[in-house]
Amino acid sequence: MQKEQILTFSKEEILESEQRFRAKLINSVAGIRQVSLIGTKSKDGQENVAIFNSLIHLGSHPPLFGFISRPDSVERDTLENIRETEYYTINYVNETLASHSHQTSARYPKDTSEFEVVGFSPEYVNNCIAPFVKEAEIKIEMKLQQILNLEINNTILVIGSVEAIHIPSTRLSEDGLVKGDGLLLSGGLDAYYKGVFLEQLPYAKP
Repeated sequence: MQKEQILTFSKEEILESEQRFRAKLINSVAGIRQVSLIGTKSKDGQENVAIFNSLIHLGSHPPLFGFISRPDSVERDTLENIRETEYYTINYVNETLASHSHQTSARYPKDTSEFEVVGFSPEYVNNCIAPFVKEAEIKIEMKLQQILNLEINNTILVIGSVEAIHIPSTRLSEDGLVKGDGLLLSGGLDAYYKGVFLEQLPYAKP
C-alpha cells in the first residue's frame, strides 16, 4: 500500500499561489462551518439576502453573535443595510437548499432582490423590520451593537445581539441544545455539507 503523500505549504508559497487557489485553500482549511443566510432591508425598502459562513458565538449573557464582512472598498449591500437600519436576520436552511443559498453570493445590482432571483421567500415575523427566509428551519432576529474595523486586513466584524429565536420544537432539546441535523454547512467558498448528529456528552469534570 502506497504511503499517502503529505503536502506542505509555507506562508511564502501560500502568498505566491494563484489567487483563487489561495482563497479556497485558506477558507476551507479553516473547517466546516454553519451556513448563515443574512436577511436585510435598506432604508428604501429593498430586500437583500446573502450567504455567510463566518458566524461567531461571542457570549450568551447577553446573547451576542458576530460575523465577518469583507472590506467595504466595494459595495456591500448587507453591511450597508445593517448600518442604515441596525436590524438583520440570521437563517439556517437544510441541505436541500444548497444551490439556492450559494447563488445569493453572486453580485447582483443593489436594486435586485436576491430573494426573488434565487427563489427564496421573504417573511416578516412580529415587529422585525428585516426579512427572514421563509424556507429556513431556524430564524434569528438580530440588532446591531458594534462594528469593528480590523486593521490587519481591512475586514469588518459586525456584532449583534440576539433579539429573538424562532425554532421548531423538534429541533430543541429540553436542556437547550439546538439540533443541527441536516442543516446546510459549508467548507470554503463553494463546497457544501450537511450536519450529522454523533452524540451528546455529559458536562466534563476533572
